Amino acid sequence: MSSFTMTGTWRVIVLIIVVGLATLVYLNRPSNQAAEVDEVTTGNGHLPRLLDLGADKCVPCKMMAPILEEMRGEFASYFTVEFIDVWKKPEAAVPYAIKVIPTQIFYSAAGEELFRHEGFFSREDILAKWQELGINTGAD
Repeated sequence: MSSFTMTGTWRVIVLIIVVGLATLVYLNRPSNQAAEVDEVTTGNGHLPRLLDLGADKCVPCKMMAPILEEMRGEFASYFTVEFIDVWKKPEAAVPYAIKVIPTQIFYSAAGEELFRHEGFFSREDILAKWQELGINTGAD
């Protein structure tokens, strides 16, 4: 066996161990973390919700941060805006099965997923999507 194959084999073994340990940690997490994930999953029940899953060090995520922050205040009576940093809290991203960051998920007030977008999403596109989904944002 060549040393390259052996190195590749060891990498696979280490990856399997790391994934196994991460799964074990996730499954044995304290119940307050489970409650936090459930809260984000179900939303507030009163307003539609925009959930952004990203990371504070990802370039498109950084570009979206000021947009989301501004919208969080400006449209607070029409929809909520939430952010999960999937690099800092990977366990919180598990229920969403994301493949790319940033990912934006639009939810109805009842918590039903209405639309999912991957990548940068501009303010104008977010507002247009809410309108397309029949959600009043108060924007002209």
